Amino acid sequence: MSIQVNRLADPVVRDFVVAVNAHDTGAFNALLTPGATMADDGSDRDIADWTDREIFSSNGHMDIESESDGGRTLLVTFRNDTWGEMRTKWHFTVDGAGKISRFETGQA
Repeated sequence: MSIQVNRLADPVVRDFVVAVNAHDTGAFNALLTPGATMADDGSDRDIADWTDREIFSSNGHMDIESESDGGRTLLVTFRNDTWGEMRTKWHFTVDGAGKISRFETGQA
């Protein structure tokens, strides 16, 4: 059973999921701080390259299974055209201005 995106506790994380699922790169990039960082399975990656490859050019989609840490950590069924469907965990660091300064994802 999944959580409806509009019910996610953290508004910035909610907007992130909406942007990913809509393949809206403009809205996605607007959520990030300048110099934002990310990691995939524990390895730092270039955000622009990774998100283009894993999300935007491959029809990435997030179905939220559960949330914790006030909505800053998500358990997600993620799917894209490259890898198919996988269970992943996402953790977000949000700054005081409501922008994402870092996110980490990986197999759950």
